[in-house]
Amino acid sequence: MKRISSDEVKKVARLARLELNESEIQQHAEQLEKILGYIKQLEKINTENISCTTRAIEVVNVLRKDEKKDYENPEELLGLAPSRENKFFKVPKIIKG
Repeated sequence: MKRISSDEVKKVARLARLELNESEIQQHAEQLEKILGYIKQLEKINTENISCTTRAIEVVNVLRKDEKKDYENPEELLGLAPSRENKFFKVPKIIKG
C-alpha cells in the first residue's frame, strides 16, 4: 500500500483550514493509512448480487390520518404563548409585504 506523505496530510489540513504540528501530521498520516487499508479490505468483498442501499436498516414512515380535534382548554395553550392576539398565537412578521 502506498504510504501517505506528510505533504499530502499538510495539503488536506490546509484545505480543511487545520493547523497541525509535525507530530499531528505524522499521526494523521498513520490514521489515514489505516483507513485506506480498511477500504482495501472492503474492496475484496463480492457485492455482485447485493442491491444498493442507503442504510443498514430500512426506515418506514409511520403515518396517521390527519384529523381535526378540538382541544378541551384552548385558553390553557394560549396562555403559554409569549404573545397572542384574541384567540390566536401572535408571531413576528417574517415576509416583507
